[in-house]
Amino acid sequence: MNKPLFTGKSSLGKNPKGPSQRQLRVAEEVRHVLSDVFARTEFRNPELRDKRLTVTEVRMTPDLRNAIIYVVRLGASNVEELLPALRKAAPYLRSQLSQKLSLKFLPELRFQADTGLDYAAKIDVLLHQPEVLRDLDKED
Repeated sequence: MNKPLFTGKSSLGKNPKGPSQRQLRVAEEVRHVLSDVFARTEFRNPELRDKRLTVTEVRMTPDLRNAIIYVVRLGASNVEELLPALRKAAPYLRSQLSQKLSLKFLPELRFQADTGLDYAAKIDVLLHQPEVLRDLDKED
């Protein structure tokens, strides 16, 4: 029975207190390693070669066996078209993680587009509209 691992950022983890300190620490280490790999752009896959990707966040499951990696493409908003190529590169990325991290289990990597920056840009445009600026000036 294949259930989806996660449906989005809000469904990660069942602990109402949030992720544990270990989850946060491992997620940050994974983010650093993957950021270094993406900065070097050493991919055999031509779809990923010379693409500027940034890892904005990594979330780990409580058992540290699965990681959701949120990526954004610098200078472009079409990161969704690179997700299949990232899934193909996951074994290579896991091998890079194994060289840099000493974990009992290497996490399975799942990639998702981070839409937070696009959302922030949209809100910024809305806040700078003349109607909103007029209303903000009235309050001062």
